[in-house]
Amino acid sequence: MYAAVLFLCVMSPPAAEAHLNSTGMGPIYDGLMHFLMGPEDLVPVLALALLSGLRGATHGRRTLFVLPAAWLLGGLIGLAASASNGNAIVSAVWFLLLGGLLAADAKLSLRVATAIATPLSLYHGYHNGAGLGLNFSSAAVLLGLIFSVFVIIALAAALVVQLRVSWARIAVRVVGSWIFASGLLLLGWSLR
Repeated sequence: MYAAVLFLCVMSPPAAEAHLNSTGMGPIYDGLMHFLMGPEDLVPVLALALLSGLRGATHGRRTLFVLPAAWLLGGLIGLAASASNGNAIVSAVWFLLLGGLLAADAKLSLRVATAIATPLSLYHGYHNGAGLGLNFSSAAVLLGLIFSVFVIIALAAALVVQLRVSWARIAVRVVGSWIFASGLLLLGWSLR
């Protein structure tokens, strides 16, 4: 009898969702958790936020507003597109670029920082929107993504802007070197 019950339980598994697992707490929270659980989205945003923080409050504020706005625009364009997956090589290039700039403590002008933030967020926003598809809750999920991007940038950039001791700023640059190394691993894995 127990074997029959076990057999029935094993043979009737629950449905699996490949892209976005519903948390049961609503679409906004689903979007927030999707961003926080996806390193291909989270790591470049974190790297850009840390780099902006190293450059000062003006760079941090610009990134704080440009990145979510362009992410939203890319996401809305992506909602109308057919489903697509991000390219691992492009993600690796973002890791390498932003990790390298952060590790080198690159003295980027405000225009160059904005020029880096805009295509990054358009690319990731587009792929997030395309992955959601056009349905009733997609806009709310996208809104949750945008909120989480905004909060991560605000917290990370504000944390780094206030750093004055050299060892703490070097620790932020070490994080950049780890992001760069992760980009090398991702690039090697995707070319394999």
